Amino acid sequence: MHRTLLHETFDGTTLHPALRWLNPPPAWRLDPATSRLVVRTAAETDFWQRTHYGFRNDNGHFLYTEVPGDAAITAKIHSFPAHQYDQAGLMLRFSSECWLKTSVEFEPEGPSQLGAVVTNRGYSDWSLQDFLYDDSPVYCLRIRRDGEDCIVEYARDQASPWRLLRIAHLLVERGTPAFAGFYACSPKGSGYRAEAEYLKVELLCFSS
Repeated sequence: MHRTLLHETFDGTTLHPALRWLNPPPAWRLDPATSRLVVRTAAETDFWQRTHYGFRNDNGHFLYTEVPGDAAITAKIHSFPAHQYDQAGLMLRFSSECWLKTSVEFEPEGPSQLGAVVTNRGYSDWSLQDFLYDDSPVYCLRIRRDGEDCIVEYARDQASPWRLLRIAHLLVERGTPAFAGFYACSPKGSGYRAEAEYLKVELLCFSS
């Protein structure tokens, strides 16, 4: 069973009133010609905590709504990268030290990387796989939260089957409200354009 909490198609003149920005990008707009949210990222923006690299970055751009419990968050992304690690996708967030993000990260010298980052107690880990495309990447992402667990899936488009990317555990209590939505960032240079075609949040009722 599910109930739609938010279905933003970006075809109006303003964002849905339930949506808020964490770290707003330097430029964003709703494009009436394509019915998409268009975001231009700032340089040296990212979400990452400590592991391996040592740094702590929590300044990526995140458009979110509050979600009270189990939910499925889905979006279709159009990516126009400019620099290595440019990325856009979905985030499920409880705090700066507990969150999950999934996206495609741009690699100019090789295949870009479809992956997920899971952060617990202020430490991030990253799982990834090659993501091949002909031109600018287009992809659909979905995070399904079941209590403390999350299922991360991707599809090439809305007509393609969902494929499992990761199952992860977040160190939160079942029923803890979360922030969920679209994110984009540029760990290196500015100039990245990311577009979201839609953002959907459905409340779920699992049988387990």
